[in-house]
Amino acid sequence: MPLVYQSPGTRACVVDPPLVLAPMAGITDGTYRLLLRRMGGVGLVTMEFVSSEGLTRGNRRTERLLRWEPEERPLSIQIYGADATRMAEAARRVEEEAVDVCDINMGCPANKILKGCAGAGLMRDLGRAKGIIEACRRALPTTPLTVKFRAGITEETLNFVELGRICEGEGVAAVALHPRTAKQMYTGRADWSRIARLKEAVRIPVVGNGDVESPEDVPRMLRETGCDAVMIGRATMKNPWIFRQAADLLAGRPYRVATLEERRDVILQHFRLIREAEEDIPKRMMGKLKTFTGWYTHGVPRGTELRRRIQSLPSPEAFLEAVESFFALRIDERDGHVSPPEVPDRSPASPFLA
Repeated sequence: MPLVYQSPGTRACVVDPPLVLAPMAGITDGTYRLLLRRMGGVGLVTMEFVSSEGLTRGNRRTERLLRWEPEERPLSIQIYGADATRMAEAARRVEEEAVDVCDINMGCPANKILKGCAGAGLMRDLGRAKGIIEACRRALPTTPLTVKFRAGITEETLNFVELGRICEGEGVAAVALHPRTAKQMYTGRADWSRIARLKEAVRIPVVGNGDVESPEDVPRMLRETGCDAVMIGRATMKNPWIFRQAADLLAGRPYRVATLEERRDVILQHFRLIREAEEDIPKRMMGKLKTFTGWYTHGVPRGTELRRRIQSLPSPEAFLEAVESFFALRIDERDGHVSPPEVPDRSPASPFLA
């Protein structure tokens, strides 16, 4: 069933299927969002989080983050900060952009964000968190407001239910919970039972997040927690087809694993998007090409060879040639046109048994 984000007076944002791309700093830029949107299956994509300080002070790098294409929609812009006035100004900018959702980050566990009392640091001061939510809600007369947060700062200070109720009381359209604490960062396992507890405690939609590692985890999270949608982050980097695959499962269809040709094509498609977006900054362009290709080749036979090779490549042209030749050889090996090289057996000799 599709999810609808809407508060009294705002536009409705329909998230169908109920699958959301999590905001990830340095990852969910315009090229990545477009790539996943074109692959299908994702109901809502989210921009990497935007600093309210940078946005309201005219920082050029922050302004650059706000670039987006109509094809990405439905699109959410996530903002973060510790000052209610600055956050309200940033929310007004989001309103002017006329995107589909404005999201507040109250879940980032990075130390530099926590030290500034932003991100998950706001869970130390729910009074300040409430003031920010209230100010942003007033600044967004037509755009639905959502809030993403963690379970708390530590296991001893869990307050996600209380924050969820504050969000509901302030007219937030939906909340998203990553059920680890800020102290955990990404260690241990995400306790999905906390998502279920939040769902029971509030009447607004709840989006579940955390340790969704395979397409099968999506229906399992929906079933086990009762949440209204599932947000996926890190798993998309190694398997950008996960939304399409999960959508197939939710529709009662078996999903298909990506072929070598599809893996090659997604790298080349992303190559073209990054080259177009970052042509004026060659160093950043090459860095992104190498990073994303490293993820996409996980699970590919002898993928480490390509990952190792691209680290020393000097230009986009050399990168393109390396990717195409690598996949051409892997496809020929798969189809039996050439034999894969023999890998010497380096396993230790078995001990003699008496």
